[in-house]
Amino acid sequence: MSKINALCVYCGSSPGTDPAFVEAAHGFGKILAENDIRLVYGGGSTGLMGALAEAVLNHGGDVTGIIPEFLTTKERPRRLAQELIVTRDMHERKRTMFERADGFVALPGGIGTLEELVEQLTWAQLGRHKKPILLANIKGYWEPLLTLIDHMRVQEFLPAAPRVDCLVADRVEDILPKLRDAARGVTDAEKTMAVPAERL
Repeated sequence: MSKINALCVYCGSSPGTDPAFVEAAHGFGKILAENDIRLVYGGGSTGLMGALAEAVLNHGGDVTGIIPEFLTTKERPRRLAQELIVTRDMHERKRTMFERADGFVALPGGIGTLEELVEQLTWAQLGRHKKPILLANIKGYWEPLLTLIDHMRVQEFLPAAPRVDCLVADRVEDILPKLRDAARGVTDAEKTMAVPAERL
């Protein structure tokens, strides 16, 4: 079994309109800390990103923030994180996040969150890695995306039998069990891209 030691969590730099989103970020941060799983995230201190990192730190967990230089003013990188990596650009940021994580979780977020999530799904579909990917479908936030994916499959732009199992959890308490189940049997080699990540 491939152990999950670190998770990359994509989420919004804004809190969103539903308090359940911030509550989920706090709850999942606590779960990560209690399970000794390092958080790898976008490095900001605002919105869901800030709430998530704050919760991990407040419960004694470990945090790695990864942020491109041009966003350091806008998203105010969290200096309290044990490790803060400032990259040259978004491509280096995403590659570093990939390398530091054993799996990926998408909490609610905007275009940036969606883009990072879809890139990981694309890499997995192309056989570049087998790290588990999960949508935290808090209050049904990701239902429109799930509907779109089904639509793509019906229109035969996606294979009928998915090459990638995009996990879905409606509650933060279900995230780790689903990821751990999916990680069983994944070798270290299957978690590593042999060539540099494509700039999609």
